[in-house]
Amino acid sequence: MGESGMGKEFGKVGVLFGGRSAEREVSLMSGAGVLQALKEKGVDAHAFDPAKRSLAELADEKFDRVFIALHGRYGEDGTLQGALEQLAIPYTGPGVLASSIAMDKAMTKRIWMASALATPKFEMLTPQSDWDAVATALGLPLIVKPAHE
Repeated sequence: MGESGMGKEFGKVGVLFGGRSAEREVSLMSGAGVLQALKEKGVDAHAFDPAKRSLAELADEKFDRVFIALHGRYGEDGTLQGALEQLAIPYTGPGVLASSIAMDKAMTKRIWMASALATPKFEMLTPQSDWDAVATALGLPLIVKPAHE
């Protein structure tokens, strides 16, 4: 158990994990780890899965703050952050705009390039993309990721 009184200054903390994105399983694992670590430090932490409980229930819990351990859409894309701001519940991580932009990998790349920040070359792929041409242009090995997940 954590040191006596340690963590009490955070009040009642909701740990949001699970959710309904394609990354639910990863979120369940990381959220369980966060919940355990907070409890070990004496924080009054409670699990909350937005896939199983509504935002009205989140508000009813009267959390002093929440730790967002959700991954992907509905957790990292600004939608949850906006809802938490409407509910006046402080949360971990970046705000609505930063979350929304960062979740859109193509928009993030455009902003970085417009700001003259170094970023690896990339291609936006479609079902009609010429994979051989893309591999030639970018070089191998390469990584393929969904733009919004």
